[in-house]
Amino acid sequence: MEDRINELEIKLSFQEDLLDTLNQTVVLQQQQIDSLQRQLQMLYQQFRDMKDRGEEGGLLANERPPHY
Repeated sequence: MEDRINELEIKLSFQEDLLDTLNQTVVLQQQQIDSLQRQLQMLYQQFRDMKDRGEEGGLLANERPPHY
């Protein structure tokens, strides 16, 4: 009976360690997701600002590209 209890305690210890590791992974992934969302919002805002100024690919809307 004591062997079974020891075995269960060992398994519980490994499961707690695994749970901590998984939790840390989830926290890091959420931080990365938050960072990527902020970057995407900044890019979207830059795109909207360029569009509002009439720029397209760095050119003004009425400006001819250099190959014309």
